[in-house]
Amino acid sequence: MSIDSTEDLFVTGLKHAYYTEQRLLDALEELEETSSSEELRSGFAEHREETEIHVDRIEDVFDQLDAEAEAEEDPVVEGMIEAHEEFMGKDPSDQAIDRFNIAAGQKSEHYEISVYGNLIPMADQLGMDDAADTLEETLREEQDELETLSEMGEQFDYDELEA
Repeated sequence: MSIDSTEDLFVTGLKHAYYTEQRLLDALEELEETSSSEELRSGFAEHREETEIHVDRIEDVFDQLDAEAEAEEDPVVEGMIEAHEEFMGKDPSDQAIDRFNIAAGQKSEHYEISVYGNLIPMADQLGMDDAADTLEETLREEQDELETLSEMGEQFDYDELEA
């Protein structure tokens, strides 16, 4: 498929966003299950529920395009998931896992913020005001989640890690 228009670029980005949100559903479950901190576990569980809504929103945008919702693999997401699997294979302590999971969550939020930040102006350019508003709502939620994770990272007690 040739990509030579704003709409083609938008649809390709939307497919990557759809893939990202779907893969992160499983990844968030993994982060929840491997975290020892109840606050962290709860945060990942809540964000997983929010991610299900993000998937639905992307499907709504596909509907607005009169296109079938389709995911296209995103190697960035796969790289983040592989990095987590590699880390877990090193038999880290519970505290190290918690800190790593915070960082993994922050990385994924930064990536999602960039994905939505790029899709919104394209939707605007295409005159898709409803789609832009929908994507903007998701962008704000991703920014809020990044802020929450950043605060957890700042408050992390490094003294609990073995020296």
